[in-house]
Amino acid sequence: MSDSAYECDRRTILGGLTAGLGATFLTMSVRASGPGFDATVAPPGATRPLARHHVTTLEAAFAVARRDGGRHPFRIWVGRGDHVGQLSVDVPDVHLVGEHRTATRLTFEAASGEIAPDGKHWGTFRTAVLTVRAPGFRAHNLTIQNSFDGIAEMRKHGPRLLSDDPNGPQAVALMLADGSDRAVLDGVDIVSNQDTFFPNAGRTLVRNSRISGSYDFIFGAGTALFSSCEIHSRLRPDPAQVTGYIAAPSTLRTTAVGLVFDRCRLTRDAGVADGSVYLGRPWRPSKQFADGHYGDPDAVGMAACLDCWMDAHISPAGWTEMWYTDKAGDPRHMLQPEDARFCEFDSDGPGARGKRRGKMLTAREAAALLATVNRRTF
Repeated sequence: MSDSAYECDRRTILGGLTAGLGATFLTMSVRASGPGFDATVAPPGATRPLARHHVTTLEAAFAVARRDGGRHPFRIWVGRGDHVGQLSVDVPDVHLVGEHRTATRLTFEAASGEIAPDGKHWGTFRTAVLTVRAPGFRAHNLTIQNSFDGIAEMRKHGPRLLSDDPNGPQAVALMLADGSDRAVLDGVDIVSNQDTFFPNAGRTLVRNSRISGSYDFIFGAGTALFSSCEIHSRLRPDPAQVTGYIAAPSTLRTTAVGLVFDRCRLTRDAGVADGSVYLGRPWRPSKQFADGHYGDPDAVGMAACLDCWMDAHISPAGWTEMWYTDKAGDPRHMLQPEDARFCEFDSDGPGARGKRRGKMLTAREAAALLATVNRRTF
């Protein structure tokens, strides 16, 4: 199969995906200036479109969605400004549309190693600004940001939160948890430093969006297709923690597709050194078994970069190893990228060169992977 045949397959597949999953956003964007929303969120007196309900907080909008449980989708327009707090979507088919992509911000500050109001460490999985636990979630034209300042933390003198510590600077912006499926993010900025985006369940399409971070900032066991997105690596100013990682998939071996980056641009902050960021490493989270607590042997991460542009910050090796706790109790046993499912096809740019540790796909294999995404995922 030639590259042109691969491109033909790609256009057919992605055209079907975006027609089926993304067309609603075009309608919703037009409706931002007219009727059609179930709820609007803005301060009293602010200009907003017509809707069935006008509230001042997203929590109130979600409460209305729960009360109107039979209305699907439940469309919420979100006005400019910082909407501060931790939010959870547990109602199917909630659709968020922001008034302005960067000025409409869902934001909260929490990091794993900080102390939460209950007196305990937050822990990574409690830090998320927005957690989705229901199918059919969609977001368009807004920003989701964990405002913990990881860069300032790395610049501290003396004790500071360290990236490799479970109680470190992990600060999730968006978590797709158990119950999430068929999520669509279109024109969304997802911002943090470490552990930014956590698609850990179900199937997700991310399109024309920007995900920024520096350390394992797209991670989890879910299936996610990133189409025409910017994947932006942020500065790590501590010389002892300069290495960065984009993806840390924990895909189960029974799941064919993990994190797939198609036609994405891999960019960087000024100051991010050449060759200092890996495309990914295989995360094997620990869980409890009858014979002990250790890394799940069924977690065999899958990630692919297809036809992406990569700046020079990407390591020539592409992919690297990651430690986990083995059955014997060794917490630094290494899972090698060759033992996971990492692959690339036809990427370009100064960071796309080097002797890669993942598999280089043929055009036929790349087309088959996209076909699998289409058939099994959406």
